Amino acid sequence: MNENRIKQVLEIEKKADELHRQAMTEAQQLPAQAEQEAQELVNQARAQAQEEARQIVAKTRAEDEVARILAEAEEKNRQQEALASSNLDRAVNYILDRVAGKE
Repeated sequence: MNENRIKQVLEIEKKADELHRQAMTEAQQLPAQAEQEAQELVNQARAQAQEEARQIVAKTRAEDEVARILAEAEEKNRQQEALASSNLDRAVNYILDRVAGKE
């Protein structure tokens, strides 16, 4: 019976040594694995930030273009209104002259 106990103890110690070696190997690999995972997260965050920045720049450019086009349209509208007002004044004066018999 003692011999069986000794075999069991030796087998348990052997398993414990193997588990210890596996744990040490994993422990040595953990820093490299953590570094790799951290670098992947950094790369993902960088790519996401670059994409967001690209979208913001594109949106800003589009908004600037819209503002420029709107300003040009408003300026043309003011010019057309001034021209229309001038022509209206001339038309009214022409009609008044015609009614008054000046032409």
